[in-house]
Amino acid sequence: MVQGDPVFMRRVNGWLAVIWILMIPISLMMGWLDSVVYVSALSLWALVSGHWSAWQAARVEVAQLEDAKKREKEDLVAEVVAALLARTNVEPATAPVLDPDRARPQGAEAN
Repeated sequence: MVQGDPVFMRRVNGWLAVIWILMIPISLMMGWLDSVVYVSALSLWALVSGHWSAWQAARVEVAQLEDAKKREKEDLVAEVVAALLARTNVEPATAPVLDPDRARPQGAEAN
């Protein structure tokens, strides 16, 4: 789908902007700005393109909102733990076992 490809749409809109910038001096030299039909057509184009770009931006915002809601519902930590438990033989420890030599802070000497 052409509208779903952001790279293509960026290129098309960039070239259209360049073309319209080039049309400014051409319109001045040709005297088209004195034509009511030409100015009306430009106004209609500005109206349509403005609404179209606002619609595209709204589509992006809706997609971002849906992704954010989906991420909120996901429990990534639980999924990672479940995947690790499924792939390994790691089992939860019943009680921590402390080694008295390791329990002392570094630099502390035994009595």
